[in-house]
Amino acid sequence: MLKKIIDNLKTLIIALLIAVIIRSLLFQPFYIPSSSMEPTLLVGDRIFVSKYTYGYSKHSFPFSPPIFKNRIFYSKPNYGDLIVFKTPTDNRTDFIKRLIGLPGDTVQFVNGNLIINKKKNEKIPILITGTIMCAGQDIEVNAFQEQLPNMKKHNVVYNKVGSMKNSDIYVVPDKHYFFLGDNRDCSSDSRFLTNVGYVHENNLVGKARIIFFSNDTKKGSIFKFWNWGDTMRFSRFFQILK
Repeated sequence: MLKKIIDNLKTLIIALLIAVIIRSLLFQPFYIPSSSMEPTLLVGDRIFVSKYTYGYSKHSFPFSPPIFKNRIFYSKPNYGDLIVFKTPTDNRTDFIKRLIGLPGDTVQFVNGNLIINKKKNEKIPILITGTIMCAGQDIEVNAFQEQLPNMKKHNVVYNKVGSMKNSDIYVVPDKHYFFLGDNRDCSSDSRFLTNVGYVHENNLVGKARIIFFSNDTKKGSIFKFWNWGDTMRFSRFFQILK
């Protein structure tokens, strides 16, 4: 009996170690709780994030143990990457935003246009399907396809009313990055220096790769399987993120 218990404990410990290794070094699942990245990511999306893309820091591991001072095997991110990072204010909370500014860049909003290094980013008006949320409410937005300095394109939305038209000039410090939400007027991001601000390279957790599951939380709980026809967003399952 005792031998059987010990064998079961060994199996459990090995399984836990394998899970920790996969989660820390390869892929980690995340849940999207807010609308700050709509229309790219919706509340209820569940994504896989690759932990190896930018190398590893202490934040690559559960509870952020102080085993590294800096990143190892570091590979620099690029404009437009969807990145999970630890917020600089507490080094604990996970945020996901889009990378807009690299070290040394200047970022500014002028008359509603995103300016990077004194050059206006091209944005083309587009139509989007579905509603856009902000703080649990449907909002009216103007949608655009935006092109970043590396020619990468993605979709963003701006509120039709109450939109941020102008801002100060942000100068991204060395070894730091500047992030924005795709739902531009419903996102706490690097524009708010006391809440998020510039993000140090050591705070990068990983790159968002795929939506593996999505449930519309407004329409019902995932546990009410009899409503899955209404609540599950099957078209978003296994959607590759760009």
